[in-house]
Amino acid sequence: MNKIMNFPSFNKCKIAILGLGYVGLPLAIEFARREYCVSSNIKLNRKVIGFDINKTRINELNNNFDKTKEFHKEDLENLKEIIFTNDRELICDADVFIITVPTPIDSAKIPYLGHLRSASKIVGEAIKKRQQNYPETSQPVIVYESTVYPGATEEVCINEIEKASGFDSKKDFYYGYSPERINPGDNKLKLTDIVKITSGNTSESSEWIDNFYKSIIKAGTFKSKSIRIAEAAKVIENTQRDLNIALINELSLIFSKMNIDTLDVIEAASTKWNFLKFYPGIVGGHCIGVDPYYLTYKSQMIGYYPEVLLSGRRINDSMGEKIVENLIAYMLKNSISVLGSDLLILGLTFKENCTDIRNTGAASIAHKAINYGFNVDIFDPNVDPKEAKQFYDLVILKGLKKSQKYSAIIVAVQHDEFKNITHQEWLNLVNDQYVIYDLKGIVPRNLKVIRP
Repeated sequence: MNKIMNFPSFNKCKIAILGLGYVGLPLAIEFARREYCVSSNIKLNRKVIGFDINKTRINELNNNFDKTKEFHKEDLENLKEIIFTNDRELICDADVFIITVPTPIDSAKIPYLGHLRSASKIVGEAIKKRQQNYPETSQPVIVYESTVYPGATEEVCINEIEKASGFDSKKDFYYGYSPERINPGDNKLKLTDIVKITSGNTSESSEWIDNFYKSIIKAGTFKSKSIRIAEAAKVIENTQRDLNIALINELSLIFSKMNIDTLDVIEAASTKWNFLKFYPGIVGGHCIGVDPYYLTYKSQMIGYYPEVLLSGRRINDSMGEKIVENLIAYMLKNSISVLGSDLLILGLTFKENCTDIRNTGAASIAHKAINYGFNVDIFDPNVDPKEAKQFYDLVILKGLKKSQKYSAIIVAVQHDEFKNITHQEWLNLVNDQYVIYDLKGIVPRNLKVIRP
């Protein structure tokens, strides 16, 4: 492949998206249904291949079902320029490869890059076959969207592609990084409504990748000066949020000892124009509870111990146990039996109105409560019971038990279904002696409610 590099056709390229979760599926659908370029209004004639190694996920999408509930049946039925597959051969003639696989942490809080390495190997093998089958075609463009620490794209991912393909990244293909900013469950800010950071390994690739994303992103793009800057920008977005929540969580622990309602304090403080409104509670999900560890991992690799970042993580990771301990303390003070009492936890997802239970803090609350001797019921209408059992060994109710009454309720997630529970319906759920621990401020205050 020792020839002058040339880019794929901007408006007629074939796009392969690897990973069809909360990030990859919206991206694949938007590229497939966009008929005209947002920035120039030129006609687009692109083909999209949605690739995932999960056969069940592919079968569901081919049957127009999205378990994440981000898309309805009609959204998938009306797509013409896309196929969903787990067949690696079908991505070998793609021009653009976008990798959106998960980047979790392991049990020791160390970044796990196994999915990223595997996806990179698949792409490397694909571009090798692409060159063998179409020697005169344009050079491929490879873009990563998965959250990583600064330097990972070039130090880890591109190295895997070079090994799998036998190609030289300096002359045989272009690559870049464009961090995802998907917000699951948000019906107002979708993929195209959020500014997209872009970057490339050369000035030419940076420009091409920026224009490529600009063709679908209505909010526009921000062209980063380097891949490492784009990686760092992504990882600090959620690190900053994690620290702000940790501060409020620590304040809530202090205020609870002073019998002060933290939510009331925030309401009062919010009257100042520059007060940043964050709320106490459990921190989870695939971003806020994970991304800081990518930065701290890299930081320690280069010889700096990040005290503030890790301190914030310790506070937020401990909140599940603190919440259960506060609940127990209140129950004992009010002569409500703890051992063997019935507790209802409302919500298991990591945030409201989504189906994602990855790294959810609600699971830690449930396990701590079980360890302290509660009989725990969990209700979440958005959660697949099989996933809850598989990932957390927790049983999810299919619906609230009409005859069951509880001594305690913890409102862990503010799904719309929970916000619509009436005053009388709350009373129907509890015994004469009860307490409701409202982490989200959605329960009527004239009930027996404690809040952070």
